[in-house]
Amino acid sequence: MTAQAPALETSTIELKQRRAAVGEKLDVLADIYQDEVNIAIWQRKTPELVPAATDKILLDKPKLQVSLSLSPKEAYEILIDALGNNGESATLAFDIAGLVDMFCCLFDINHVGLRLTALGHAMCPRFHVDRVPCRLVTTYTGNATEWLPHDRVDRSKLGPGSQGLPDDQSGLYASNSEIQQLKTGEVALLKGESWEGNEDAGLVHRSPQLEAGKRRLLLTLDFANR
Repeated sequence: MTAQAPALETSTIELKQRRAAVGEKLDVLADIYQDEVNIAIWQRKTPELVPAATDKILLDKPKLQVSLSLSPKEAYEILIDALGNNGESATLAFDIAGLVDMFCCLFDINHVGLRLTALGHAMCPRFHVDRVPCRLVTTYTGNATEWLPHDRVDRSKLGPGSQGLPDDQSGLYASNSEIQQLKTGEVALLKGESWEGNEDAGLVHRSPQLEAGKRRLLLTLDFANR
């Protein structure tokens, strides 16, 4: 009787598929709830008065740093106090308050952690993932966030895996043509590593480089610890 060879144990590794949801209407942001979506981009048209208002605010407050935990009901008044009680501040505060309200409605939360930051350099220049469930980002002035499609990333090269090499030399991505970039004024939801079921699939992104003398006004919204 011929002995049979032992059966080989096989295992399959589930490869998570992720994609971007992009649209000109606000409701595209709800697509972030789809398992396969790790970035939702609302290609909105910035309200007419907002660009001029942000330019004036940056001129008056080139080192603006606002970090707050607030609710939709109090957002406008608190932002007016933080930005200065004038027409430009009112214009920007009204727009941000609308985004706060939308973010809270979308995720059924009562408060957000808000950061509004004027930048003269790349705040997070290396590609990385966020250890949060989801983050809203929009750039009012200047170059906007850069990101990589999920299927174009070698995630083993993130962080220490880069062995100290720059992103474009570490093997994280094949070529610079893989890099995607939001447009100024677009509103995006970036799904992070802490979203249930999204482990090892958080959006890989970074801050853009800025030209000498140029500034960026970045808004981020997160779930508040309240």
